Amino acid sequence: MLTYKIHILRHGFTQANLEGRYIGSTDLPLCEEGRAQLLALRERCEYPRVDRVYTSPLARAKETAELLYPDRYTEVVDNLRELDFGEFEGRQIHDLEQDPAFREWIASPESARTPGGESGEELKQRAIQAIAYIFGQMMEMRISSVAVITHGGLIMNLLAAMGLPERKMVQWTALNGRGYTLLLTTQMWMRDQKFEVYSQIPYEPNEVEEPLFIDLED
Repeated sequence: MLTYKIHILRHGFTQANLEGRYIGSTDLPLCEEGRAQLLALRERCEYPRVDRVYTSPLARAKETAELLYPDRYTEVVDNLRELDFGEFEGRQIHDLEQDPAFREWIASPESARTPGGESGEELKQRAIQAIAYIFGQMMEMRISSVAVITHGGLIMNLLAAMGLPERKMVQWTALNGRGYTLLLTTQMWMRDQKFEVYSQIPYEPNEVEEPLFIDLED
């Protein structure tokens, strides 16, 4: 049975990332530090070989795809965009921590919307739709390995919802320019709507591709 690999990566740094600002739907490019960091990672580490690249429509993700996979066909998938933080967009974390509306939202369930924005549940459903679309194309075209360039919040929500082993959302953080390899089979997808989170990427020098989690009972 064919095993499919989706290598899901977070985009590089923006100036807002460096300033500690909440940026979701705001369309910012990579900053110079972000571009330099990605180029340094590409030079030092090994990113997986892929047949095709899918990216969020936001500039920071598309620019990351161009830097890491300049010679691969790239398709923009609108559902891969980051959460719309509404009234919280562009504000720094230390400022938001003093805002009662922000504290209330953080303590609320996934169904709670940001004021003027989206909810975590809406983001999760978009992420699931995006992966279903991408995996459908992989099965139809018999493509075994793709890269997905997206955003930190989407990665955390998606892996918490569908990843094995099951972990809390905060345990699936991804640093800029880094991410995870997801393993999918048609049987697992059709039966459980799940995938295995296999390893972290990119691979450091001399690092062997190994499972991220080891079953100690084996």
